Amino acid sequence: MTPTARIDQLLPAHRASAAPAPAARRLRFTGVGDRDVYNVSAPFAGPGGETLLAGRVERRADERSETVLFARGADGTWSPLPGAARPALQDPFVVEHRGTVHLGGVEVVPDVGPDGGETLRYRTVVLRLADVTRPEPAFTGPWGMKDLRFADLPDGRLAVLTRPQGGADGRGRIGVTVVDSLTALTVEAVEAAPRLEHLFLPEEWGGVNHAVPLPDGTLGLLAHIARFDDAGDRHYYPVAFVLDPTDLSHTAPRVLFERRDLPPGPAKRPDLADVVFPGGLVTGPDGTTVYCGVGDAEAYEVDLPPVFDTVLDPASDTAG
Repeated sequence: MTPTARIDQLLPAHRASAAPAPAARRLRFTGVGDRDVYNVSAPFAGPGGETLLAGRVERRADERSETVLFARGADGTWSPLPGAARPALQDPFVVEHRGTVHLGGVEVVPDVGPDGGETLRYRTVVLRLADVTRPEPAFTGPWGMKDLRFADLPDGRLAVLTRPQGGADGRGRIGVTVVDSLTALTVEAVEAAPRLEHLFLPEEWGGVNHAVPLPDGTLGLLAHIARFDDAGDRHYYPVAFVLDPTDLSHTAPRVLFERRDLPPGPAKRPDLADVVFPGGLVTGPDGTTVYCGVGDAEAYEVDLPPVFDTVLDPASDTAG
């Protein structure tokens, strides 16, 4: 039986660890006026060789978003890439599939609820980014599912990480399936993906934010775990664990850092003050840099020791 990841256990374990405070830098953006940039992707190489990053851009008092591609300047400031498309997507992510960068995010559209009142529908949309000025549709997920993520496997197939909600899936669980390619993926396959059972408490939820293929065929997962407190405030924590997509066995998730480990700053609303939403990571020989949104108002890069080395503790291996 897989031990359940519980915030009331993960957070004290993180706080009791001897790890030094992470080096964290607030990302600087220009060219967006007074709008906030948050929930960013990991940096990636654009078709022209420039270093790009996708960010969610919106006004502080609004949730109508667009995803903007930013290019990094010599001074480290990020500016909108001239001529690049700006899809109306939230919480962007990037993945390279068969040599081509794909940009994904959450499409949100107005709808009418069963009682006739206004509501919203959402789904994950993936765009092929061979041409940043004209992204091409590559896959559209089922309504009601955010946080689809993908990773190419060594055998050429595609691992798909899902995040179903509602019913037995509660506030949000993680599913895993493997398909031949993104073009072979169907909505039905996404919805039927086997779940990582008992990973979260019923009142808590989580999802994968970035999947990294590891040399042994497993996946290093950057994810989040979240909950509401008694006052209705949200609390999001970045976690990492390693998953075998063939049998769903995985290591125990560990909290990487939390909001109070970072410099103080604004939040979109008071109930979002303790939110860290990891968007992606970059691994190197000396460590890992995690890119994240904070408080739905700003973005950071956070330097850590090699993340997937620290979660590969044989004593924490579990069966899915």
